[in-house]
Amino acid sequence: MLFEVVSKLDKRIRITKNYWDVISSKKHPSVANMMNEARLALIDPLEVRISRQDPNVILYYRKLNNKFICTVVKHLNREGFIITVYLTYKIKRGEVLWEKS
Repeated sequence: MLFEVVSKLDKRIRITKNYWDVISSKKHPSVANMMNEARLALIDPLEVRISRQDPNVILYYRKLNNKFICTVVKHLNREGFIITVYLTYKIKRGEVLWEKS
């Protein structure tokens, strides 16, 4: 296990070192050195939204300079796991679950 945190939505989210290596080297190399930012997006996000494609997939956004880091998580009851992490200039549409005031 690389890390496990309790997210802003009170879900226990985890990721293994092997899967982080897949994300950071193959899927989205731009986040290779941003593991801590991906973790912080879960703990202290700017906004949390439900995916429009799958209601069990939740997008945690955190501001990062002029971009956002998005940590994408599959929720299963009280737990979840990270599907991917990427950088974006805008937040995707979808129902807002939580928003920083």
